[in-house]
Amino acid sequence: MDEPRQPEFRHRAWPALAWTAGRAFSLACGALVLTAGAARADAAGDQRLADLSLEELSKIQITSVSKRPEPLSGAAASVFVITAEDIRRCGAASLPEVLRMAPNLQVGQVSAAGYAISARGMNGSSNSVANKLLVLIDGRSVYSPLFSGVFWDAQDVALEDIERIEIISGPGGTLWGVNAVNGVINIITAGAARTEGTLAAARLGARGADGTLRYGGALGNGGHYRVYAIASQRAHTVLASGAPVDDAWHRHKLGFRADWGDGAATRFSMQGSAYTVREEQPAPGSVSISGVGLVLAPITASGADLMAHWSQALDGGASVSAQAYLDHTERTVPPTFSETLDVADLQLQHGLGAQGMHSLVWGAHLRASRDRNGNSSYFAFLPGELSQKWASVFAQDDIALRPDWRLTLGSRIEHNDYTGNEWLPNARLAWQMSPARLLWAAVSRTVRAPSRLDRDAFIPGRAPFLLNGGSAVVSELAKVYELGYRAQAGSALSYAFTAFHNDYSHLRTQEIAPSRRSVVFASKMHGYADGLETWGSYQLTPAWRLTAAWTALRERFTPDLDSNDTISAATAGKDPAHTVMLRSALALGRDVDVDLSLRRVAALSSPAVPSYSALDARLAWQLTDKVELALVAQNLNGAHAEYGPLATRSEIARSLAVRLVWRN
Repeated sequence: MDEPRQPEFRHRAWPALAWTAGRAFSLACGALVLTAGAARADAAGDQRLADLSLEELSKIQITSVSKRPEPLSGAAASVFVITAEDIRRCGAASLPEVLRMAPNLQVGQVSAAGYAISARGMNGSSNSVANKLLVLIDGRSVYSPLFSGVFWDAQDVALEDIERIEIISGPGGTLWGVNAVNGVINIITAGAARTEGTLAAARLGARGADGTLRYGGALGNGGHYRVYAIASQRAHTVLASGAPVDDAWHRHKLGFRADWGDGAATRFSMQGSAYTVREEQPAPGSVSISGVGLVLAPITASGADLMAHWSQALDGGASVSAQAYLDHTERTVPPTFSETLDVADLQLQHGLGAQGMHSLVWGAHLRASRDRNGNSSYFAFLPGELSQKWASVFAQDDIALRPDWRLTLGSRIEHNDYTGNEWLPNARLAWQMSPARLLWAAVSRTVRAPSRLDRDAFIPGRAPFLLNGGSAVVSELAKVYELGYRAQAGSALSYAFTAFHNDYSHLRTQEIAPSRRSVVFASKMHGYADGLETWGSYQLTPAWRLTAAWTALRERFTPDLDSNDTISAATAGKDPAHTVMLRSALALGRDVDVDLSLRRVAALSSPAVPSYSALDARLAWQLTDKVELALVAQNLNGAHAEYGPLATRSEIARSLAVRLVWRN
């Protein structure tokens, strides 16, 4: 691994590095042009480019937008799909790295295991964490009611088992509930029938190592199963000064899935997993509270989940389904706090199918949690033990006004213990201008309900408090307006764009209490976000696909007139103003893949993080029909920072890895 650069050298060298990255990408693409002729000459190799052509991709059935299968080309939302082939060819080693492929997400690496991930901004800053993005794995929500965000160090899926990832930027509250404010990520794994046999995958590189072992087979009564084990390890990162950051980590996971009735009217599946995580913290003495140095022992986390899903197809295209899961997690963050969380979740859904001009889906959702916190003298969640319940009903009707016009009306009413009932409506109008062109518009109202971090956080752990909770915090509200267009221009070109305007109110602030002896959380900030999301793919030859994307974002936040918070508005919404992505996927002959990816991310202003480019490459050989070998290079143009203040942020270094996959 190359030695990290000094901050002053990085700033002076940035123009040259940016030029070098762009030049390297241009030269690489030029080399691909010279080799494309050889690829075109091999018809068998042409078919290896992807599982789906652009036309087939536009017809892929997705479920996250309307909770029923519909083609991607007809979805009236800003939705991007990452396919299994995309994941295989991107060279990623983890879920957050895979999500970098989605142009409608902002992904910033904070440390060896930490990531800030959001859609349409609000990726941390004054709100501490990205808390307006709902993440689902096979329909199981992995957001934490402790802070309305995701512990990304605990999220692991065998990448070879993922069928697709559906990423919706924009509100999804009507179908998915509160906290689906700026987006929904739905990670969908393949059915067990598609993973029979043995798979072993190993990756070794400068940043760490990963290994996956999976076996699948048949059960009685038409069932199938798979069992798997995953182990991951990451080395510590370094600061811009070259000093090491004690953030190395490792994770282990075991899991299974069993399915019955694949392709039948009645389907049933069960799946579960268990994991452990151990993550180092910065060196002792680097952090202090009230002048007292903290001895930061490793963070430990563990968890287990079990989920069952049943669905039944009915006459006339109707269907009914039920899903239930239990989720147990434990996390210890010395010396501040520990948490034990149990969640029970039940979802019911009924789709009526097409009834004249209407197609209605409705359902109910019940969720309960029990949260037990081991507080410390430094920090406390009070009360230390809390049980919460969420209950909601929703309905959405897809109305065919004409053969080429669809109106979608929906609403959800959700009850939580902090703020009572919340109303989450949306309306979408879609015009199918032609079989290959869709114009749509939408207006939605969605909220983020308070979490324990908003309401129940106290510093220090006992009175008198400097941070004295947030009993006045209410739900953060977003009114969202969207206009989008999606088109398939023949078999070679597809593209989409979405313009949006988000109107936020009741955002969390830190107010000086009337006694002037403490700070309290409140909801006294409002703001706006305007943006454009656009991406497209071009099939240059049957063996060569190019993908490009550009997103732009402008955010403005203002404290309410009765707020005395002078910090939150100044630090909120400091997200990249624009991001550019370019990807090239080329099949050389029948056995070789060459993949290139370039990201250009604008600077962050608070805390200041310079803009950067990242050039990644993958070269893979299909050695036999069972064995694939790949070389993966990341950040070829050098180290860079992505998130956090200069004194503590990690530099994401250049790295090289070797990956071997064996299937039998």
